[in-house]
Amino acid sequence: MSKQVLLPYAQKLQEMKLFVPLCSYFLLSGIYAPKALSDSPPLQDVCPMAAQGERNVFMNGLLCKDPSTILASDFKTLLLNHAGDLNNMFRSSVNMVTATEFPGLNTLGLAMARTDIAPSGVVLPHSHPRASEMMFVHGGSVVVGFFDTNGRQFQKTLGDGEVFIFPRGLVHYIINYGFGPSTTFSVLNSQNPGVVGITHGMFTTDSDVLEGLMARMLKFGEMGLSDNGTAGLPWTF
Repeated sequence: MSKQVLLPYAQKLQEMKLFVPLCSYFLLSGIYAPKALSDSPPLQDVCPMAAQGERNVFMNGLLCKDPSTILASDFKTLLLNHAGDLNNMFRSSVNMVTATEFPGLNTLGLAMARTDIAPSGVVLPHSHPRASEMMFVHGGSVVVGFFDTNGRQFQKTLGDGEVFIFPRGLVHYIINYGFGPSTTFSVLNSQNPGVVGITHGMFTTDSDVLEGLMARMLKFGEMGLSDNGTAGLPWTF
């Protein structure tokens, strides 16, 4: 076969050899594109677009101070230095501090919380749609746990100085498992984590269902699950 006949085939073969690495390059470019090219995550539940004539300044977050007016006091807070009111049905109190209350948190992607629970008190199942939570036990003994999307339960008993993680968006709970009050402090990786109260959204505080749920949660410690890493239970709540 003459060189003139083989030449087109050689050119096509060369083009095919170049095509494969080019496709791989564009695919990897899409996967590993700089974060700046993607949308920032929302810092509120919803943000519908305003009509053209109604567009004032509504930011996804909070406006920054003039740099010349920033003070050291902007980075200090006393909002978590006292226990909350435990005189309620759940015998617990959660105080969440976000950038709205603590100016120094703005743009840092952080929020904090203090949880106080009386003996036999509970923090009912809830989730944070925009943040994971790292919880530190400052005093007392608690049973904590969360459920993954398959309904599997992850539960542990914690004492002073121990830390537990609640992954972002997963339903979790806390129970005072000791004979005295318990206190925990948490750090969440969003300046506005959000709180979705599973039971509060469905039942009133004087509901018999809520009372039954509290009793059921307080029995978790008696079920022998406190020291298990995981438990293959059906969705309990």
